[in-house]
Amino acid sequence: MSAQSRSGGGLRVGMVAARYLPDIGGIETHVDVVARRLAALGHQVTVLTTDTTGQKPRYEERQGFVVRRFPAVPRHRDYYLSPALGRALWEGTFDVLHVQGIHTLVPPVALGVAQRRRIPTVLTFHTGGSSSRVRTLMRASQWMALRPLLRNAAALVAVCEYEVETFVRRLGLPRSSVRLIRNGAAAFPESGGIPSAMTGAPLILSIGRLERYKGHQRLLGAMPEVLRRAPAARLAIIGTGPYEETLRTAAARLGIGDAVSFAAFGSSDRSAFGALVRSADVVALLSEYEAHPVAIMESLATGVRAVVAATSGLSELARHGWAVSVPIDATPRAIARTLLAEAAEGRATAFDPPLPTWDGCVDALVGVYREVVSCAS
Repeated sequence: MSAQSRSGGGLRVGMVAARYLPDIGGIETHVDVVARRLAALGHQVTVLTTDTTGQKPRYEERQGFVVRRFPAVPRHRDYYLSPALGRALWEGTFDVLHVQGIHTLVPPVALGVAQRRRIPTVLTFHTGGSSSRVRTLMRASQWMALRPLLRNAAALVAVCEYEVETFVRRLGLPRSSVRLIRNGAAAFPESGGIPSAMTGAPLILSIGRLERYKGHQRLLGAMPEVLRRAPAARLAIIGTGPYEETLRTAAARLGIGDAVSFAAFGSSDRSAFGALVRSADVVALLSEYEAHPVAIMESLATGVRAVVAATSGLSELARHGWAVSVPIDATPRAIARTLLAEAAEGRATAFDPPLPTWDGCVDALVGVYREVVSCAS
């Protein structure tokens, strides 16, 4: 360990994630925001991630930090096995290693290497859902298989209270051993306009990867009732994924195709995505499982009201008064009524308790890093 690290100066942070920008998702956004802010605070950050395509830069310098990408297999499945990343961790020099996410083969490799090398390791769970019934059923078994590595991590971090309760119970740990550090919420800047096809009175956004478990179909099912009450309403479904054709077919079958738009935004389209969110009256995420969704937090910080399913970490948003929840099996009429009621409320100007911030998130993480580095010295 460097004298600078021991004295409270900048730390050498290795941040490990299966995916990173330009791939889109909550973990990818979290890693990027945290890495940039750590670098701005004077820490030396290296993001170590995978690339199953072979098309992305192996080495990239971004806003004050470095990104290294390593080949991973299989190409068309989300396991992300990367022996090359494991070798890089074995050869690297870090004061602390932060593993982001738990659902691929990257975390056990990173934790195993770091623990053999006695590098203090922090893991943030970032749990997520799946449209596969088999993978959903296997989730608990997967967590139990990782239990020895997780229990030996220097620190475990949850992004929502639901994760805290889940892993304290699953791993047989005292509650104090799992830290709660939520994703931040930053408002989208005011910029740009939106396509005329994505306007409505009200305009409802359903944001998330196009998979069954994300619940976009629940919004489609509610739209006939929404349109009966508000004929100028429009629904914009934002994301990409294998469920798109099913969703388009459902919209056509319901006779609401003219009131539904589909769009996707890449990591370089933040201003366009932000403009769309700013123009919305309400955002919705009726997902079966979420931890602490970044897109919803960004929308809330922008002042757009949110409707979420009363499941997993989404329930926490409603419990704190940041969003309104509906049961996961709510009727289309109940969903429509809630959407229209929230849209009619107008912009949210303040929250009590206030929304979490990225500054607060990063400050808490730095505190954890210094704690585990100090304990290891």
